[in-house]
Amino acid sequence: MTKKTTEELEDIEVAEDGIEEPEVIDPPEIDSKYRLILLAAQRSKQLQRGAHPRVDLDLRKRKPTRVALKELEEKKVHFELLED
Repeated sequence: MTKKTTEELEDIEVAEDGIEEPEVIDPPEIDSKYRLILLAAQRSKQLQRGAHPRVDLDLRKRKPTRVALKELEEKKVHFELLED
């Protein structure tokens, strides 16, 4: 059995308290402006259907496409590239 450092114990306590850490998303790089437009359009449709924005922008004051572009810029949206 190994000894745990104070930092490790503090991390365990935080996790046991039920405080969730922000999810880390590591999407692939967007390789073209066309792919960016397609991704933003798809995310914009999700926002229009009621999805919650993942950035601090008000949907009542901003267009869904602007919110989607900001989410993609900040890497807050998970997506996968499929090969044909």
